Amino acid sequence: MNILLISLSAFVLLIIIWFIATYNSLIGLKNYVEEAFSTMDVYLKKRFDMIPSLVDMVKGYSSHEKEVLDNITNLRSQAYSILSNDKKMELNQKLDTGLSRLIALSENYPELKANQNFLELQRQLENIENDIAQSRKYYNGTVREFNTKIQLFPTVIIASMFGFRAQKLFEADNIEREKPGVSF
Repeated sequence: MNILLISLSAFVLLIIIWFIATYNSLIGLKNYVEEAFSTMDVYLKKRFDMIPSLVDMVKGYSSHEKEVLDNITNLRSQAYSILSNDKKMELNQKLDTGLSRLIALSENYPELKANQNFLELQRQLENIENDIAQSRKYYNGTVREFNTKIQLFPTVIIASMFGFRAQKLFEADNIEREKPGVSF
């Protein structure tokens, strides 16, 4: 009788330890995802803050490209800090497209392309875009690991019990997939 009671107690203890360890690992992965988004968000915000300078610079050289400039200005006017992470990703995908069009417009204006301030803004934007690309890789890697963990059996049971939901990857939109790249 004692051996059965000890065996049953050991089994219950192992289940409790597994449950706690699984829950803690999910919390750790969730925190990695939040940290990765926060890192990426810093670079996205830098780019977001740079947009008015770029738009003003291009406006000075091109008054008839109003549609592109208005689109970027409207996107930029959104209150970035109060957006959810999903809305931030959506906004930045739209900004990627708008900035690509803005840089493409600059190709039509040799005086603008020769302007030192514009060249410096392009250099800074290129550096920020590289930082964003690296932070997207890190974010997507942590999201992939988290999403995989919460979908595997038996962890899926604990994940669903405590409301862990799959996170959205930061993906390129269709226009970004098709374009060959922005060259400065």
